[in-house]
Amino acid sequence: MGDDYCFACGEKNPIGLHLSFNFDGEKIFTKKILPKEFQGYEGAAHGGIISTMLDETMCKFISAKYHERAMTGRLEIRYKYPTPLEQELKITAWQENQRRNIITMRSTVETPDGIITAEATAKFAVVALA
Repeated sequence: MGDDYCFACGEKNPIGLHLSFNFDGEKIFTKKILPKEFQGYEGAAHGGIISTMLDETMCKFISAKYHERAMTGRLEIRYKYPTPLEQELKITAWQENQRRNIITMRSTVETPDGIITAEATAKFAVVALA
């Protein structure tokens, strides 16, 4: 199937999120409006979808900056507020540090009025391209 079938960013996945990214050299971001089909509690996005967007954005930073693939080794998420559905969300990620092939990342989900509803930290292991 290839990477174009990735649930988070794959263009060919018919039920995927279809995230696309912009990288400015320091941060990477994507914007997404989640439909009601991604609901957890009434009016709020499911935490697993939020987790997926945070994780994918951090991983895409590594791909954009280093042109390498990376695997999530550890992911910690803090859900601060319910993330609304049917509103444009901005998901941003940036690098905290690097030690050998381990890269520490951070990411956030932000509403149009500037409220950060969730934030994540993660450690990624850079893996060799096949």
